[in-house]
Amino acid sequence: MKTTENYLSEIKEIRKMMEESSRFLSLSGLSGILVGIYALVGAFISYRILNSGTDDGMYESGIISQLTSIAVVVLVLSLFTIIILTSRKTKKAGKKFWNAGSRLMLINLAVPLVTGGILILVFLSKEYYEIISPCCLVFYGLALVNAAKFTRQEIFYMGIIEISLGILAALFSTYGLGFWA
Repeated sequence: MKTTENYLSEIKEIRKMMEESSRFLSLSGLSGILVGIYALVGAFISYRILNSGTDDGMYESGIISQLTSIAVVVLVLSLFTIIILTSRKTKKAGKKFWNAGSRLMLINLAVPLVTGGILILVFLSKEYYEIISPCCLVFYGLALVNAAKFTRQEIFYMGIIEISLGILAALFSTYGLGFWA
């Protein structure tokens, strides 16, 4: 006959299996640190570009092209780093990288992120440069809040901080790059 402790142990095991099947808990912490470093380096280079010329040509197409190129390089390098380091971590733990939890997290992360990316491209085409940085922060924050349901709880709070920084960047648009960094 099973004791109460045995039942509780089995319930805990079932809960653990259910959580592993619906949550993606193998994100690499080192990848988060490296992505932050890439972003800071990109922000520093962007700051130097923006402050190297006169205010007359601040938003000329050459500068916009350079800033866009920096953003794309930071994004691609960040995604590559996350994929490589997280896949190593999942292999080391004997788990699958692509499972139900990672699919759910990616879908919930992608919807606000892609929507924000498209909106930012529209703003770029219409030359609404001052609201691009706040939009990046707000949509990234919304993506994190949305994806947090399928990963660690800390991601939710990080998303709230990003949204708050985006709102501050919108209020103080001349410091948008600083808030972004």
